[in-house]
Amino acid sequence: MPSLVPPFTLETATRKVRLAEDGWNSRDPERVSLVYTPDSRWRNRAEFVNGRAEIVAFLTRKWAKELDYRLIKEIWAYTDDRIAVRFAYEWHDDSGNWFRSYGNENWEFDAAGLMQRRFACINDLPIRESERKYHWPLGRRPDDHPGLTELGL
Repeated sequence: MPSLVPPFTLETATRKVRLAEDGWNSRDPERVSLVYTPDSRWRNRAEFVNGRAEIVAFLTRKWAKELDYRLIKEIWAYTDDRIAVRFAYEWHDDSGNWFRSYGNENWEFDAAGLMQRRFACINDLPIRESERKYHWPLGRRPDDHPGLTELGL
């Protein structure tokens, strides 16, 4: 398997995106934080996050609020050390209100392949439970489940 460090190829960038999706679908903040540099900088919506400890705290809060979280990421573009991603995830709040959150992320990696910068723009769309498109068991999206393009998202 090719190395997942810069400079990226289409194959390695695509694989990096899928591994990121798998990590976030684990909903394990500690696991997810390990793919970021210790001093990683994020902008997520209007929140600024710096370093792994803040990443873990942010993700812990996020997944306590965004219940039954399921995510699909898709590569948009890449360069030697950067990857642009579009994504959509579905979740519900503690009152049973469902949402599909759409967004774009820009990632920058260090030479070891750890993400050092992540900039995310996200919009939430209220949906009815009957409008959900993600029905796999919690955890990793099955390989045969359609991606964003196939789902028309």
